[in-house]
Amino acid sequence: MEDAGLHGELRQRARACSPESQDSTRPEEGNNNEVHNGFDLQWYLKILVGCLLMLIIGIMYVVYLSIFHERKFWFSSRKDIDREITFQGDGAIYYSFYKDMLRAPTFERGIIELLYNNKTVPMRTLNIIRQLALYPEVFAALLYKLLGRQDMDPAYFYLGMVFGLQGIYIGSLFVTSWIMSGTWLAGLLTTAWFIINRTDTTRIADSIPLRENWALPCFAAQVAGFTGFIRHNRSQNVKVNEIHKMYLAALSFGYLLQFQNSKLLTSPLLSLILASMLAKSLQAIVRPGTFKAKVGKMMYFCLIFTFSLSIHFLIGALVTKTGDDQILKSLEVKFGLKMNNRNFTVNWLLCHESFQPLSQDCLLRLTQSSLLPFYILVSIVCLVSMCRGLLKEFRGDPVSHNTSEDGSVGQRPEVVYHVVQSLILGVLAMTFEGLKYLWTPYVCVLAASGVCSPALWLTVFKWSRLRAVNAVVLALLLSAIVPAVIGFSLWREFLPRIVDELTDLEERYESDTVEVMNWIQTQAPATAVFAGSPALMGAIKLCTGRMVTSLPVYNDEEMMKRNEDMYQLYSMRSAEDIYKILTTYKASYVVLEESICNELFKMNNCIVKDLLDIGNGHVVIEDDNIFASSKYGRFCQEIKMNYSPYVNYFTRVYWSRSYFIYKINTVISFQS
Repeated sequence: MEDAGLHGELRQRARACSPESQDSTRPEEGNNNEVHNGFDLQWYLKILVGCLLMLIIGIMYVVYLSIFHERKFWFSSRKDIDREITFQGDGAIYYSFYKDMLRAPTFERGIIELLYNNKTVPMRTLNIIRQLALYPEVFAALLYKLLGRQDMDPAYFYLGMVFGLQGIYIGSLFVTSWIMSGTWLAGLLTTAWFIINRTDTTRIADSIPLRENWALPCFAAQVAGFTGFIRHNRSQNVKVNEIHKMYLAALSFGYLLQFQNSKLLTSPLLSLILASMLAKSLQAIVRPGTFKAKVGKMMYFCLIFTFSLSIHFLIGALVTKTGDDQILKSLEVKFGLKMNNRNFTVNWLLCHESFQPLSQDCLLRLTQSSLLPFYILVSIVCLVSMCRGLLKEFRGDPVSHNTSEDGSVGQRPEVVYHVVQSLILGVLAMTFEGLKYLWTPYVCVLAASGVCSPALWLTVFKWSRLRAVNAVVLALLLSAIVPAVIGFSLWREFLPRIVDELTDLEERYESDTVEVMNWIQTQAPATAVFAGSPALMGAIKLCTGRMVTSLPVYNDEEMMKRNEDMYQLYSMRSAEDIYKILTTYKASYVVLEESICNELFKMNNCIVKDLLDIGNGHVVIEDDNIFASSKYGRFCQEIKMNYSPYVNYFTRVYWSRSYFIYKINTVISFQS
């Protein structure tokens, strides 16, 4: 009787804080209305406190990001062009089209100009919304116009939206941990680990307009809702069917919004869903409990894998291929399927940080914050429990549905979903570092919900056949004590560092970049077309509104070919070759960057000049020595010498420590 009472207590404690278990935590109606009403009040208070905690954490995180951004860039004290330069790297181009939308006389006119844009890149009409996945900026511009906030700086409105989404992001992680563990403590620990490991969980500090800063909060909110859905006590077959419907509806909606993007039709997700539905229908034909049914359960995943591959290749053969050959070639080289690659674009893509393996520094940081060790511990326990449950089901043993009491935490559907998905993302993140921003939030959620869940500790104690003390009581104690100890150690070690970051006055002022943008804005004609590296062209488009020959876009073959041609400015080719390339794209000015021209060292030896030499066949190997050789000097260096034939093609009009601007001559006298 004592054990039964403690089990009941564990069940109530585990479910009392769960936001989706309202019906299960309320007592049966009876004559004692006073007790009934009191228990209802207690339940509502717990939900209310949890929601308030989530709201407070989300607001505090938004305030933290705002202060950090202000301390880093001194945003409020800068002029417009200085502020726009802070939208660094590839993200600058996204904000530039947000500005274009606001400048349009009407919202409808702004949409048309984006759908048929011929004012950004010469000789090319672009569907910018499709090309750059520009729906976030479209929504931000629409909301800005609808709210009539003309008195508010558009830059601050944009920042407010992105930072607000980050508050939703961390709130969604809080809710997911709360649902999985049944306690707010897991949500608090999740948010603490997320913020402490922010270098590896988010890139919001690097560039505000990045697509992931809009996408990941929406993804986290979907995961939180999905976790609550699969935890709800409903029939498994009904859940699976509804999940299939939701995924198919989402894919159809995305297909329409992305202008019939054929990549969605050839995605592995669609093939997996169709294969799962087919395998499920075959499984339903077999009578349960028979030997065929047992074999069918074992072969179920093999059928899904086989059907999925078959459907994927069938759809791929029927659907018209889109221009992503360079990315596919990069993956082939990445996995060793293609050797001795000399393609510049492929090698340049592979040099991006996102394509690199996960760094040891990242794993060290996750370990120092105690996140990785607890994640590994929780994952092992859940995986072993999952395997034991599958073995029981295959043998036909009775499987208990009360996983909080019988040591079967790995048989809970929401746990299975998160563990499997986190492991898949972990394997991908080990191969591609860019995917760590999907994986590490999962690590925070799973580790926190595990150590805060009495069910996980009870699972361990059931396996170890603990008899000295009552396992249920010990599980309840450890699910509160261990997170408290972790939280206290994190507070002591990392809170001072976070406070120091907010109090230190850090200023990043790129005076050379500001000066070159001011020169272009004031001295260059409004119809001028500028050529240079894609990232710089994105900044020029944002700050000056001038047309550019290339953009930092990597999902379009023709645009990537333009980018490769523009990087030839730093190759060992003749002045005439470079001139022909530039005039082909109607360029009138060319901007050279000293940081690229004089680059001597970079991680993984990914120097643009070296990649160009390899692609152009200018690399010579003699006596185990590797060097570049060409009958022409490096263009970006030779042009500064101001001798023929360079002066015939180009006229220097601006120079500084970091940038050289040359006007491309239209009338040329050829000299030897």
